[in-house]
Amino acid sequence: MISKHTSVSLSGRLLTRRLRNIVHRPNRPADPSGEDAPRDGPKKRGGAVQSVVAVLLGMVLGLGLFTFGYADGASYLGNDPATCANCHVMQENHDSWLKSSHGKVATCNDCHTPPGTVAKYVSKAQNGFFHSLAFTTQRFPDEIQIKKRNLEVTESACLKCHKDVVTGIQATRSHDQKISCVECHRTVGHR
Repeated sequence: MISKHTSVSLSGRLLTRRLRNIVHRPNRPADPSGEDAPRDGPKKRGGAVQSVVAVLLGMVLGLGLFTFGYADGASYLGNDPATCANCHVMQENHDSWLKSSHGKVATCNDCHTPPGTVAKYVSKAQNGFFHSLAFTTQRFPDEIQIKKRNLEVTESACLKCHKDVVTGIQATRSHDQKISCVECHRTVGHR
């Protein structure tokens, strides 16, 4: 026979177990029987997937930071032309730029990046990625070739800086004939 005192004591123990379950496992509902319910599998798998994703993201971030530091990536954020010669395949272009008339009045960014801060850094990031890829894989021509997109940027810079001269030349051409500065003046920037 269970006395009234024993019944209150059992209810107190059950309540204590339920509270312990709630405090120690806030995401799990308290088991009404006071026994531990079996853990469910999907939550465990979800945690494992999150851990794997976190490790992979950490590895990618770490590799990116290492590469940025190893390649002196911060130097590419400025306008110093010597930065373009960090890669030895650009040394000849840098040296020829120093000897040219443009070496006294323009930097690499003036002719090879579009105007505007965002456009400039997007272009630098794209070029930096593809230059790094080509250099790392050693897949680039002996004589560096300018890509169509970069040629358009350079042509645009020519037209902007030499606007007074170009306007007179453009007046002698048909309306739909586009002027290509580097077609005749290919060695002006890099002599």
